[in-house]
Amino acid sequence: MTKQLANWSPYDNNGGSCVAIAGADYCVIAADTRMSTGYSILTREYSKICKLAEKSVMASSGFQADVKALQKHLAARHLIYQHQHNKQMSCPAMAQLLSNTLYYKRFFPYYAFNVLGGLDSEGKGCVYTYDAVGSYERVGYSAQGSGSTLIMPFLDNQLKSPSPLLLPAQDAVTPLSEVEAVDLVKTVFASATERDIYTGDKLEIVILNADGIRREHMELRKD
Repeated sequence: MTKQLANWSPYDNNGGSCVAIAGADYCVIAADTRMSTGYSILTREYSKICKLAEKSVMASSGFQADVKALQKHLAARHLIYQHQHNKQMSCPAMAQLLSNTLYYKRFFPYYAFNVLGGLDSEGKGCVYTYDAVGSYERVGYSAQGSGSTLIMPFLDNQLKSPSPLLLPAQDAVTPLSEVEAVDLVKTVFASATERDIYTGDKLEIVILNADGIRREHMELRKD
């Protein structure tokens, strides 16, 4: 008798798309609320956005069980930090913590593709984009997830971020106003939803600025 090999994987990809845009004094983080597996929709109301600290918000696509485990780990580490330092972690510090956390598990990675957005110590918007094993970069805008290959060229065309190789170094923030950034996010998701079956149902937008955090929602197509 021939041996049957078990075709089992510890990972799944639950799809969905995430976008973040940093401005001079704000940051916009957005994600759709569809969670899928294969050709099935598991739920149309799943939030991919998680508030990690007062001025740090993370949006994650990939395997949502790993994303939940990662969020719980970061929440525990942030609680320890608050007890030790008697203050909230800044967004750049949280970015480094997230990188370290992903890198520690590089031999059995969290199958999570994250974009972290928030405000830095000067009140400027900041966006950090990651791969699954913790390599990260501060950018003006980024997209992750199943629709990122459709969204990123659109954002590149509209925002044209300066090359990090240019000297003197340019600020990694976009020239858009907050309202323009929110409108652009709505446009890219409406566009991506037309072509990506894993993106849709509803768009959740989180806006961080000096006044705090506010949320907006927009319906996307449901087929």
